[in-house]
Amino acid sequence: MFDRSRSRRKGRALLTALLGGVVPLLAALLMAAPSAHAASLTEVTGFGSNPSNLRMYAYVPNNVSAKPPILVAVHYCTGSGPAFFSGSEFASLADRYGFIVIYPSATRDGSCFDVSSPQALKRGGGSDPVGIMSMVTYAEQHYGGDPNRVYVTGASSGAMMTNVLLGDYPDVFKAGSAFMGVPFGCFATTDGSSWNSACANGQVSKTPQQWGDLVRAAYPGYSGARPRMQLWHGTADPTLQYPNFGEEIKQWTNVLGVSQTAVFTDHPQSSWTRTRYGATGTQAPVEAISIQGVGHSLPTNGMAAQAIAFFGLDGSTPPTSPPTNPPTTPPTTPPTSQPPTTPPPTSPSGACKVEYTVSAWNNGLTTAINITNTGSTTVNGWSLAFTLPSGQVITSGWNATYSPTSGAVTAKDAGYNAVLSPGASTSIGFQATHTGNAGKPASFTLNGAACQTV
Repeated sequence: MFDRSRSRRKGRALLTALLGGVVPLLAALLMAAPSAHAASLTEVTGFGSNPSNLRMYAYVPNNVSAKPPILVAVHYCTGSGPAFFSGSEFASLADRYGFIVIYPSATRDGSCFDVSSPQALKRGGGSDPVGIMSMVTYAEQHYGGDPNRVYVTGASSGAMMTNVLLGDYPDVFKAGSAFMGVPFGCFATTDGSSWNSACANGQVSKTPQQWGDLVRAAYPGYSGARPRMQLWHGTADPTLQYPNFGEEIKQWTNVLGVSQTAVFTDHPQSSWTRTRYGATGTQAPVEAISIQGVGHSLPTNGMAAQAIAFFGLDGSTPPTSPPTNPPTTPPTTPPTSQPPTTPPPTSPSGACKVEYTVSAWNNGLTTAINITNTGSTTVNGWSLAFTLPSGQVITSGWNATYSPTSGAVTAKDAGYNAVLSPGASTSIGFQATHTGNAGKPASFTLNGAACQTV
């Protein structure tokens, strides 16, 4: 006979283990952190629908940018919003770049977030995701947050919630970064224990399609752009074991319609192996970082800054001395390009390079486009022009605005990625339908100058 009380005691013991490697790490970070921030963490009450009685804490830096991005930072089990604020680098990065950080706090026994109930795994179903969405709406309405630049990150239970929020609200979040998590739906339970041992132990394996279907079922009928995902995991994690890392990669590459084969691999630190899927740039559709020999103790060692770069928030605040042509107002005719009435060069100018990757299925496709400034001068506001093959129609895009949706298309910078220094790259992409021709454009021009294609 099923002993529910024994199961719950075991679940609480296992949930407590989620804290194991996190507390010493956070204590060390806290001791190393500055004693005070330029601004302070503020608790917000009455922020909207909150079925599971979460608490909301907000950090708005003194140098907050105009229409600032919003980052939701979700704590680990037995943690809290204030603890994650003090023990992670996201607030200091907000000071540097001018974005808002929301720190939700779980109040149930064990202080874990609900990532397992049927309510949590469905858009608008109730429980914690609904309360967190109310916090995002509050930040948009009361702090002037940009609804087009909302991101989420978290550690352990917070990483699992990162996966859940991207599945439930793909139209709200532009990207997520999950430190030591599990795939969306992996922790699902029906016995009320909130703990799934098979998933935690890395014993749940599905095909990419099956994992992707779980995400798509959270918001049936949704056909818009899906948020990008960055994944982190230690190879020696004893609590949410390492096989979950590979299952997350399978899930999010399927959701984003890119190959499970990495197109880029490097080692930012000696113990890190970073792979990118769908594009090679900093803002690829999926990025995954494996940390050799590390247990349940992330993020540390500058990992938060890597997440901020993946989101594109590390260039969101204008410098003290703004450029002559701010990114939000790109020049009509860049100084180095010919007037619009003059045909662009017919041979590559050497000033830009475009890598264009297509992942197609029977009547749809996604693209990953990496743009590199190979010239010697900074590009301050850009437009990439190309002609889609007949029958292709863009349905959604990311990191750029696209107009029109078929034929001769122009992709314009999204503001935060408008500046390309010599040698710098940015990654954009879109999803489209097709009628049989999933081919690539024949050529590209950047601000009217022809680009080399790869």
